[in-house]
Formats: sequence, structure tokens, C-alpha cells
Amino acid sequence: MTTIFPVILSGGAGTRLWPLSRSLYPKQFIRFFNGQNSSFLGAALRRLTPELGFAPPILLCNNDHRFLVREEVESSGIEPHAIILEPIARNTAPAIAVAALAAIAESKDAIIVVMPSDHVVRNERNFVEAVKRAAEVADTGRLVLFGIKPTEAHTGYGYIRQGAALDGFGGGARAVGGFTEKPDEATAEAYIKSGDYFWNSGIFVLKAMTFIDEMAHHAPAALKAARDAYAKRSLDLEFVRLEREAFATAPSISVDYAVMEKTTKAAMLPIDVGWNDVGSWASLWDIAPRDVEGNYTHGDAILEDTSNCYVHSEKSLVATIGVENLIIVDTPDALLVADRSRSQDVGRIVQRLKSSKRREQEQHLRNYRPWGFFETLSLGPRFQVKLLHVKPGGKLSMQMHHHRSEHWIVVQGTAKVVIGDIERLVRENESVYIFATQWHRLENPGKVPLEIIEVQIGTYLGEDDIVRTDDIYHRAAEETK
Repeated sequence: MTTIFPVILSGGAGTRLWPLSRSLYPKQFIRFFNGQNSSFLGAALRRLTPELGFAPPILLCNNDHRFLVREEVESSGIEPHAIILEPIARNTAPAIAVAALAAIAESKDAIIVVMPSDHVVRNERNFVEAVKRAAEVADTGRLVLFGIKPTEAHTGYGYIRQGAALDGFGGGARAVGGFTEKPDEATAEAYIKSGDYFWNSGIFVLKAMTFIDEMAHHAPAALKAARDAYAKRSLDLEFVRLEREAFATAPSISVDYAVMEKTTKAAMLPIDVGWNDVGSWASLWDIAPRDVEGNYTHGDAILEDTSNCYVHSEKSLVATIGVENLIIVDTPDALLVADRSRSQDVGRIVQRLKSSKRREQEQHLRNYRPWGFFETLSLGPRFQVKLLHVKPGGKLSMQMHHHRSEHWIVVQGTAKVVIGDIERLVRENESVYIFATQWHRLENPGKVPLEIIEVQIGTYLGEDDIVRTDDIYHRAAEETK
């Protein structure tokens, strides 16, 4: 029996869903809707499970997201085949080549199902059936991609032109007649009218060995880099680290440009599974549960004479009067107000934030760490107040600060605190004081989350005023600043 490995690519930044999606906490980890049980990545992990006849998944992500991925894996209850860390972004072709090599190492006849981590599939049963049909096509040596019947002249998607029906599959599988990358509106309208064009879902079903052979023919440099980086891989905790220097030699190229637009083996399988790539706030509005006026609200909101809006509030009350077709997203450090028809342009704001070197594109006020998170509550010229949330079993590194002292007050749980040579338990409504230059460590030894109010006082309060040692998460110095 052919082994089918789900391959989940989790390296995206989700810039068009700013300010909720940030580069260090992108959209695949976010629960956008009220009552949403799992993130998009969590849903992807549960889509093709061993109980349905699939092998454990192979995940690829960048180093900055590895602990977020691990947390989603743990909460999903799915034991992965591997979590592979890309040391540098090189687009999808080298990443998929690495996944194919990992699958071949387990089975020479392996088939991989390559999926983004941040898409919505509403009809999971139809998707599973489509994957199994596509695997039969891939087993004949075809590189299969899923096509979505377009419902509108969308200019943000790539399009696939269907070719002749392939023999032996009842007309369901087609050859690929061509690709178009994000056409203008007039061209997209013509595609809709022709009936021969489908949206490119970015989901592929590939026989791993066939894909490697096609990479060797059409993208040998990318394949060589992937081979070398995988051959020199190392294990770090439960993560597989690709060798950085080898992987960096790969050209940054998508699988479409590297292989699919050049190969003669491309095939398309049209599917109807309620697919949405959630690539903008408008697409989120499309799938959101809306009221009779067409509005979706999350958080504290009062809407008066308002229609067809997406309103998301993290803390503050949002009130609207006499508006329509707006996206309003309010977070503690950024507010977005956009016409729903212009939501594809949010990436322009992110680019301006990057060029200005502003942190709002990179990180929320809440900073996630493998031990939990910290959140800035107040910041002044010589003081900062934070909330530290430490998961059960979480343990901060042993550390020291040159320019600040810290006062910790436990508000929930029990803390194990080390200051110099002294170790003690600090319980709710108790506190400890740490002078500048004192070595110290914080740990949650209990079964419930530990929450601490941290008051910092000093002449410099930046995260780079931390000297660390003995970190159980094996983080590099620059990662923790």
C-alpha cells in the first residue's frame, strides 16, 4: 500500500491580515472567529490523520515559529513524522524538495500531499476523498494540483487552464493547459466566461520520487541545495534543523515557477471542498458568520446603521455609525480601518512599517515564548510593567540584567525562583525583588498557569539588556531579545 504523507508548509507571514497577523505571530496560529476551536494550522493538522489512512505529517516552518508550531502539534494530538526548520526563507520549491526527500527516506513509493497551513476547507470529507483520487493519478507519474472552480473574477489568485481529460480517470483529472499569475480584472472576467480556468489552490499531490526527478531536470540548483541541507541535518530537541549554509545556496523560487509551469507531467483535479485561502480581510468576511445586516463582530462592538462590515476588537469598545463595507481591526497597539474592497492592499502598510523599522509589523505587545508569553502593560521613561504567563512546566533561562532591577508579584499559581544561590517557592500574593546584576531564574513547577506582574525599574529597559545561560529551549542569543 502506498504511503501518503501530509506535508504542511507553515512559513508564511500573513501580511495582508495585519494588524492581527504579525511576522512573529502570523495568521496560521490565530483564532479569528468567536468560538473557533483551533487555529488554521491546527485544522490543517487534523485534515489528513492516521485514522483516515495517512502517514504522520511532515511540517516545515522557520526557526522563529518552531515553538508555536510545536504548541499547535501538541494541542492537536497529532504526533508528526518531523518538524523541519528552514534556516532561511527560500520559497516553496526547496522546501517541498526537502519534504519529498524525508518521505522517500521512509518509503521509495511515497506520495506527498503539500498543503499551506493557513487555508480553510469546509468540506473535510470531500477533501479526503479528493486527496485519495489525486494520489491514484500521482501514482501514474503525474504531478497533481487541485483546481477550484472560480466564483468571481478574483485578481488575487493564480489561474490554471484545463487541458484534455486524462485517460483512465473518468474525465475527472485533466492535463494542465497553462498557468496565469494574478490576472487583471478584465482578463479574470474572460477566464470566468470561458469555463476553462480554475483557481490555483496551492495544494499539490505528488509522488515524491517523480517530483525529485522533475526538480533535477528543471531546478537542479534548488534540488542540490535541498539535498545537501537535508543530508547535513541535525536534531535539536524534537526539531530537524537543515544545514544553513547549504540551504542558503538554493534560489528563492516557488514550486510553480521551478517545476509546475515547466513540466509535461502536470495534472489538475477540480475539487469542490469549500476552499478559501484566507488571503485578506475581505476573504475572512466571506467565511465569517454574519448577522442580518451582513456584519461580523468579535469583541466589544456597538454597530448603528452599519452593514457588511468586519469588526474585530481585542480590548476597546468599537462603535460605528452609518458606515458600510469596512474592515475595522483594533488591537492594543494598532488600529486598521479599510474599505473592504481595498483589503488586498494591507500589505502596503506592512511594507511602510518595515521600511520605517517599526515593530508593529513584527510583534504584538504580547510576545510569545516557548515557556508562555509576556505582555507589556505600561511603559514609562524609567519603568515598565509586564504580565508574565508561564505554562505548567515552563522554565525561563538563567539570566542577568546590567541596567534594571525587577520586582515580581505572583498573582496566580506558584513560582520556583532562583536568585543567586538561593531557591525558593513564591506563592500567590507573595513577591521577590531582584537587583541589577543578580543572576535569576523563574519556573512554573505546578499544574496551572503561573501569572506574575513584573515591575522593571532602571536606566535602560530594552530586551537586549539580558545576559542568558542554561536555556532548556536551546535558543540562540538573538532569538531571545
